[in-house]
Amino acid sequence: MSKQVIATKSAPGAIGPYSQAIEGGGFIYTSGQLGLNPETGQFGEGVQEQTRQSLNNVKAILEAAGAEMGQIIKTTVFLKDMNDFVAMNEVYSSFFSEPYPARSAVEVARLPKDALVEIEVIVLKN
Repeated sequence: MSKQVIATKSAPGAIGPYSQAIEGGGFIYTSGQLGLNPETGQFGEGVQEQTRQSLNNVKAILEAAGAEMGQIIKTTVFLKDMNDFVAMNEVYSSFFSEPYPARSAVEVARLPKDALVEIEVIVLKN
C-alpha cells in the first residue's frame, strides 16, 4: 500500500515532524487541526471561533485531497475544557448533516500552543 502526503497553504502548516494529512488504502487521515488562522497564525477568540477555524482548516485539507466534509466517517475532538462541549457542538453541528460521522470528544490537559480545541478526522475516499 502506498501513501500520499496531502498539504495545502490554505490550512496552517505542520509545526513538527508530521503531515497535514496522509492518504492511503482509500482513506484520508488528518493530523489534529487547531483553530489557527492560516493567514495570520493567530487563534480566534473563544472555543466557538477556534472550532469554526479548526473545521475550516480540515475542509481546506480535504479539498486539497479532492474530498469533502460529507465523506468524513470519524472525528475526534480534543477540548481543553469539557465545559466548552455545548459551545463547540453548536459550531460543529453546522459543518455536518446526516448521516453524521462517528465522533469521540475528550478533555485533555493541554493542547499545542494552548489551543482550546483540536479536531482530527478520518475520511473514506470514494
